[in-house]
Amino acid sequence: MFALVDCNSFYASCERVFRPDLRTKPVVVLSNNDGCVVALTKEAKNLGVKMCDPWFKIEREFKQKGGIAFSSNYELYGDISSRIMSILEELAPKVEVYSIDEAFLDLTGISHCMNLEEFGRTCQKQIMQYTGMPVRVGIGPTKTLAKAASYGAKRYPTTQGVLDITDLYRREKLMTLMPVNEIWGVGRRLNKRLISQKVLTTFDLINMNIEQVRKQFSIMLVNTIRELKGESCIPLDSAPSPKKQIVVSRTFSTRVTELDYLEEAVSDYAARAAEKLRKEGKTCKMLSVFIRTNPFRKQDIQHREIRSFSMLYPTNDTRDLIKHAKLLLKDLYKEGFNYNKAGIMLNNFFDETTYQLDLFKKKDRNSKDFKMMALLDQVNKSSLGQISFLAQGIKKEWSMKRQLQSPRYTTSLKDVLVVN
Repeated sequence: MFALVDCNSFYASCERVFRPDLRTKPVVVLSNNDGCVVALTKEAKNLGVKMCDPWFKIEREFKQKGGIAFSSNYELYGDISSRIMSILEELAPKVEVYSIDEAFLDLTGISHCMNLEEFGRTCQKQIMQYTGMPVRVGIGPTKTLAKAASYGAKRYPTTQGVLDITDLYRREKLMTLMPVNEIWGVGRRLNKRLISQKVLTTFDLINMNIEQVRKQFSIMLVNTIRELKGESCIPLDSAPSPKKQIVVSRTFSTRVTELDYLEEAVSDYAARAAEKLRKEGKTCKMLSVFIRTNPFRKQDIQHREIRSFSMLYPTNDTRDLIKHAKLLLKDLYKEGFNYNKAGIMLNNFFDETTYQLDLFKKKDRNSKDFKMMALLDQVNKSSLGQISFLAQGIKKEWSMKRQLQSPRYTTSLKDVLVVN
């Protein structure tokens, strides 16, 4: 048995946790540089706001109707997500963190102790009590059915956010109502192909001939059908797969033409990538840098290019990555272009303590350097302050615009609420 615990309007709900005055008001959260809507509450939907609506188009009317907008506060969202996952790990034997706001639970043995719907209500109640976040819970014999149950818990208010479709009758009733495009793994293109064959609902899909599906579509869709019939084909992945690539990139808040500003941005991204690399316990040999102009500004001359460098020794030292990133950038940069994005990519990973040395060359870094990077990460994770390299810039005029950002209530001492 599996359960899927999914947070309701995650980003927007995070903003409401410390703002109880917003519990019934329309709330939207905006993308990087306050570009478009990436999360919204049902009150905002009732005003006609849709996902990906450009903020500059809806701002005036939305505010006039009492709506509140926030810039993305990734520090807050990440911290609340980790708290929710910790709660789930105490409630279930195994947990697979599927995304920042979703997790699959292995419910093996739980049905012998308590009713599964009651377990779902316990998850809801405990997460709300400890974090203030509303969640819904879908329960089924496979991961795909748990996903389908989560859809039902969201779609039908009578479920009160918890739906168990272990019972075959309830399962088939949901499948007759559930559109095929809502099935986990059925994307836009596949949906069009299925509709062209008069497959409109989940119930239509499970009644298709398996051999016909195998020939016309793929083994993935075959496994989806088997899962919908109650045969578990997708196991729980409690240990996330190691990363094969780390990418850090941002769109600038303004067009950048000067090399100095680009160097600051690339150095800052290299430092962030190095921190992520150390968190994985890895080093890398391959570093890539890319820059580009805005492809949507047709009046601008376009330039988009990427350069890579293979280092002699694997490293996760921020200083090494910044140094090589700046050298690559100098080869990429051209005067007279309005750049709007840059990025860093790391790959070809090795374990931190295992890699091939050069017999004829002394190793550049020693244990003191690793200790320095560990101390750097330790300070930056604490509430003592932030340590950065001068190459990352001071004012960072190019940095992402987040003019409507809420305080980092749970990760910054200066932003902690004070109650009089």
